Amino acid sequence: MPHCDAASPATKALARAKVKHTLHAYDHDPSNRHYGEEGVAQLGFSADVMFKTLVVHLEGSGVRTPLAVAVVPVSGMLDLKAFAAAMGAKKASMAEPDVAQRATGYIVGGISPLGQKKKLPT
Repeated sequence: MPHCDAASPATKALARAKVKHTLHAYDHDPSNRHYGEEGVAQLGFSADVMFKTLVVHLEGSGVRTPLAVAVVPVSGMLDLKAFAAAMGAKKASMAEPDVAQRATGYIVGGISPLGQKKKLPT
């Protein structure tokens, strides 16, 4: 039986904002590190309309915060150069998983852009 925590920080944020939402749960295979693709396969959604949340490390002058969040379709790839430019950074790279988890309060594979521990630019 899949476990779906209705009281996550993300669902609490949605409830506070009075946003109607539906939770979709599935059994995650712990050996699978392709979280978005697994969700697409398990839930039957198109990879074009299901999104992944990526935590990015920024470097260079003009950077207000060393971390930022990108939300992209599971079918897509994040253009790190374009993301760096959009965020006013010289360089962008994927954040280390432990850094992403500490900053967001979520585990990798389940990071939401909503209800994060630290407010990161998105």
